[in-house]
Amino acid sequence: MNYSNYEIKRVLKIVLLIFAFLIGFFSLWYTNTLVKKLQDQEREKIETWSDATRLIASPDFDGDVNFLFKIIEANTTIPLILADTMGNIKSIRNLDTAIASHDYLTNKMAYMKKTNEPLEIEYLQGQKIIIYYENSTLLNQLRIYPYFQLGVIALFLAMSYFAFSYSRTSEQNKVWAGMSKETAHQLGTPISSLMGWVDYLKESDFKIPDKVIAEIDHDMQRLGLITERFSKIGSEPTLKPYNLYEVLEESVSYINSRTSDKVEITIKNQDEFKKIIVGVNKPLFAWVVENLCKNAVDAMEGEGDITFELSGLGDTDILFDVVDTGKGVPTNNFKTIFKPGYTTKKRGWGLGLSLVKRIIENYHQGKIYVKSSEIGQGTRFRIELKKAA
Repeated sequence: MNYSNYEIKRVLKIVLLIFAFLIGFFSLWYTNTLVKKLQDQEREKIETWSDATRLIASPDFDGDVNFLFKIIEANTTIPLILADTMGNIKSIRNLDTAIASHDYLTNKMAYMKKTNEPLEIEYLQGQKIIIYYENSTLLNQLRIYPYFQLGVIALFLAMSYFAFSYSRTSEQNKVWAGMSKETAHQLGTPISSLMGWVDYLKESDFKIPDKVIAEIDHDMQRLGLITERFSKIGSEPTLKPYNLYEVLEESVSYINSRTSDKVEITIKNQDEFKKIIVGVNKPLFAWVVENLCKNAVDAMEGEGDITFELSGLGDTDILFDVVDTGKGVPTNNFKTIFKPGYTTKKRGWGLGLSLVKRIIENYHQGKIYVKSSEIGQGTRFRIELKKAA
């Protein structure tokens, strides 16, 4: 997986987010349209109800009174209050009479007046009744239903996403650990054989320069360290107290001897670093330092400076930065660069920084992230670790 694949995934996520937003928008729009239609229908029902009430009260009415009473009795859903022009309540309908105290009805009438425009009925000359009403329970439920529906959908999607992510991460961890242990196992046999051959060369009569044997022996120890690192992936690491400066210096010395003279790796604040004791698994932590340095060398294209700087010292934790003068990282890729498979190189698996993050956060309970970066200027990685007890 390379840089373009992550860009495609990011675009797909944005498209899916926009699609989900459009679904939510049209759902709310359609529901609000239905609410408006139902609200208009309830208004018409109240107007019809008020006309029937006015006709019954009119002394000149000579029509079908039973029909008008049926219209009035048909309203079983819309709460309303009848009051005179002075605000005195005359009658109520579809309200709970058990709690219909004077204060309750007064507050309810004020709420109804605010919610819907009241209707006036002139049932006798010069005498008026005002009808206050509120939306029915069905209308109120319909109004909040889409929000409830979207909330349930969002909750379901979130739970599904986290369940899928956890399952995928767990599977990746198993594959990662399995491959690492298998690699360590495969390296074990030839390394043991080579170590025997090195001992044979030391004791033989062959005129092999001591320097050559020493270098071979050193490389064999290096292979043994690599095997040990792979064997620890997936296992519970043993953290021991080490002087942070000594751990950094050991790794920096190894990298310095195997990189171009155009690359300078330095440790600032050496006196402060020497006072710090941290709990680390030395082989794995050295792997972190080496991967960060190699990543920086690639970013600088084999020429520049790498600096280790102390940036913060608390009672229980330590913060230090790894700064390079490479080509920098775009802001939108600060998190992406730690994902397995991400790489901007034509060759490479893109596992270095992913491994670094896994070792720091999973095995040392620390943090690593891009603190800052400028294109063409360089990148500052920050590492947070716990002090040794």
